[in-house]
Amino acid sequence: MSINIKNIKDRIGIDLGASIAIEDGLTYASEADFHFVDIRIGDVKNKFESFDKSRISKVRNLIESKELIMGLHTLSAVNMAEFAPYLSEAVDAYIKSYIDIAKLIDANWVEVHAGFHFTGDYERRKKAGLERLKRMGDYAAKHGVKLLLENMNPEPENAEVHYLASDVEETKFYFDNLPHENIGWSYTVNHAHIIPVGIEGFYNAFGCKRLFEVRLADNKGDKEEHLPPGKGNIDFNKMFHMIENDGFKGHYMLAFGSHDDMREGRDYLI
Repeated sequence: MSINIKNIKDRIGIDLGASIAIEDGLTYASEADFHFVDIRIGDVKNKFESFDKSRISKVRNLIESKELIMGLHTLSAVNMAEFAPYLSEAVDAYIKSYIDIAKLIDANWVEVHAGFHFTGDYERRKKAGLERLKRMGDYAAKHGVKLLLENMNPEPENAEVHYLASDVEETKFYFDNLPHENIGWSYTVNHAHIIPVGIEGFYNAFGCKRLFEVRLADNKGDKEEHLPPGKGNIDFNKMFHMIENDGFKGHYMLAFGSHDDMREGRDYLI
């Protein structure tokens, strides 16, 4: 589906999270003049089994009538790097359910993560996550759904659990080994702000070629926070100029606070 994009404001979307029924979320987004929407399904008011023919039809009609472009955002607590028996199969089923529903409701992308490790099992987890991303990327491609891999936030050095794809080296490992046409990049700038290379250094490592979405929140560069723009120290003006001047034509996605906080945050960024 194509919509009429007039300016940068039209390209800034809202991540509705998991706390709102998808129908109510789409209505809110439209009334707040957002055109791009991200939402998490699988729990609360959007359980997988609730997407019967009637609900699918309602969601598709809302997307079309309100001229919205929507994606689905998987739960990062589901470990894409899982290899334990039974749990591993469950992760595959979880991601496939997202892809199946995305196809049915005409969602444009499904955002995924590389998983997490427990320090001592780093190499095994990294390999397991890569193999799963390859399988799920192939499955998504067959269904006409785009997967997006998000770069994650670093945890404190002495933490037992660490997200994968939280620095340039790890993220490069996945992108170097995943088909470009199957899996795009969702660049979370506030995650990159926490690591030494920063937002510009992380972006320069990959550039615009694979970039599909840019996720926006603020922080102070010292820990994982999703603050409204202006409450941290990210230079959003510099970030926008860097990415726009490199030819990026995709959408941005707000991910912080309440829905109204993001509505106000968009106005602040504009």
